[in-house]
Amino acid sequence: MSTEIGEKCTPNIGDIEKEACYAIGLLASKEDNQNRIAAAGALPGLVALLKRYPPQLSGSIPPSVARRAADAVTNLAHENNDIKNQVRTEGGIPPLVSLLETRDPKVQRAAASALRTLAFKNDENKNQIVECGALPMLIFMVRSEDQTIHYEAIGVIGNLVHSSSHIKRRVLDEGALQPVISLLSSECPESQREAALLIGQFATTEPAFKVKIVQRGAVQPLIQMLNNTDPQLREMAAFALGRLAQNEDNQVGICHADGLRPLLDLLDSNAGNLQHNAAFALYGLAENPDNIPDIIMQGTVQRLNDGELIVQASKDCVAKTLKRLEEKMTGRTLRYLIYMMRTTDKEHSARIAVALAHLCGGADKEQEKGGLETLSDIFMDHGGLEILLEMIAPKHSSTLPSHLRLSPKPRDQKDAAAALYKIAEKITRLAPEEAAPLPATPETHLEEHFDNPELADLVFERAEKRTFYAHRIAFSRASDAFHDMIAQGKRQDEATTTGSDADAKREGACRVDIKHITVEAFEALLKYVYTGQIPPSNDPELGFVPKLACTMLKLGEKYQMLGLKRQCETALAEDVKNAGVSFDAVKLIKFYDLAIDHRADKLARACVLHALEHHASIIKSIGPDSYSKLLQCMVPTIREHLHGIFYRVGSALDAANAR
Repeated sequence: MSTEIGEKCTPNIGDIEKEACYAIGLLASKEDNQNRIAAAGALPGLVALLKRYPPQLSGSIPPSVARRAADAVTNLAHENNDIKNQVRTEGGIPPLVSLLETRDPKVQRAAASALRTLAFKNDENKNQIVECGALPMLIFMVRSEDQTIHYEAIGVIGNLVHSSSHIKRRVLDEGALQPVISLLSSECPESQREAALLIGQFATTEPAFKVKIVQRGAVQPLIQMLNNTDPQLREMAAFALGRLAQNEDNQVGICHADGLRPLLDLLDSNAGNLQHNAAFALYGLAENPDNIPDIIMQGTVQRLNDGELIVQASKDCVAKTLKRLEEKMTGRTLRYLIYMMRTTDKEHSARIAVALAHLCGGADKEQEKGGLETLSDIFMDHGGLEILLEMIAPKHSSTLPSHLRLSPKPRDQKDAAAALYKIAEKITRLAPEEAAPLPATPETHLEEHFDNPELADLVFERAEKRTFYAHRIAFSRASDAFHDMIAQGKRQDEATTTGSDADAKREGACRVDIKHITVEAFEALLKYVYTGQIPPSNDPELGFVPKLACTMLKLGEKYQMLGLKRQCETALAEDVKNAGVSFDAVKLIKFYDLAIDHRADKLARACVLHALEHHASIIKSIGPDSYSKLLQCMVPTIREHLHGIFYRVGSALDAANAR
């Protein structure tokens, strides 16, 4: 009975071979086992199995044995170059190529998978696969409707052509181009990815192929792939488009097919490869002048400037793209952009104005007049400045009650702030230094007589009995306002002096009440009158204390001491300028209010430039609404400042040319 069961249940030799191959494949899936299995002599046996079952045989010979043998070879050779070489030396490649002809799709797929593995980064194997005649059948398989078949086939072709220009040429000669382009529209994402990679490689074969690929319909499916949620698909599509964009006609075609927007979106990815492929493609598109208006109106400049790129190569590529765009801002292209800025819709006008602020006027010293004239033409003559200011403070809502006014869009306000700062930065480089105004009445410097009762004929008094000794001539010449105060004090003294005040009257000292000024501030004021300098603080790192400077600036304005006011204003402006991103936003608002209230134009300009430059940090500190209100208050100063610099620089350059 047992013998009978044994005889009935004894498997045939094919089943044994199949299971043995399956076991070897499972064991070989672990890297540590690969070399041990090969050293035990498994490869000759596997190759023998592949040779024993050529595709034309059928009937009792099970194709599953060949499939399992091919699978075992795939697992053994995976990322193991020594075993890849052993498979070749054992004669394993020809039978695998022959199995591509089989009618069994599982065997065909297994053979292709093995060839794909053997071809990966192994030039000798690549050459032998090609010489064995694998290409025609692989290309037929690429056309297969079976996704599993065309995926493996295109994978083999991809590994064959990688870093092998002669094989790439042979693949194209065999007619692979159109089948590969067709796979860009496959429902199999893996096949699409491999096809896009191949298209990128084909595009580098010779210039004519870049045009041929586009003419045969590759651009549209590649752009559709850019919008896919699969990051690998988007990466390969951007790679292919970047290579195709090295042809000037293709550059226009890609833009016309709406390829610009999804490429820009890839810059926001958190994957370095995605960012870099997109940046490279955008660099190519920026080469053709016909693309420039579309690139500008899509907001490309703003997005390139704002992109948070991961790898340095991407940053370099973006910098080159911006430089290329800057070089295109001449002639017909620039004139058309200015025309569009004046005539197109509000959103695109704003994008153009922002882009031109970044791209124009960055000429070197030898061309500075041309750069200035370009900026003046755009922003003064054609209204570019008003477009930027409108982005900060919309005019149409300025007449409405405050609760009905429309707030500027945060993105628009950010872009406009950066653009206005860029304009100011460029034209300030060309501007001559603004001369400091002379005081209305020159100060008298008598440092050795500072707060000295000897020879003093003027006494300033505080309610807390603090007395300052001074000289009428010094204060009368320092300020007309003090001259009037002294005269008034003298008249009061003459009217109120009694016999008990005979000594004071005899000395002729005039007393002036200064209860409205703090002791600290008046001491600094007195020091300034006698030395011409504002006293520093006790802390050398602080220099002139900003709090005291604010008070002194008010006094300089009140008493018409323009020299004092100028020094205080300069000190405060330098404090704003040098503090950088760490400058307190609340303090900035106070400084700006102080500058406006006391006509301190230099300080107002410093506050404006700081607010424009450090948009992000100020918003983080006081919030977007408060920042928006601050910028809207600053609009008159911004306008006046830029108009003034344009006029001053233009006059200086005209005068230099007239010499």
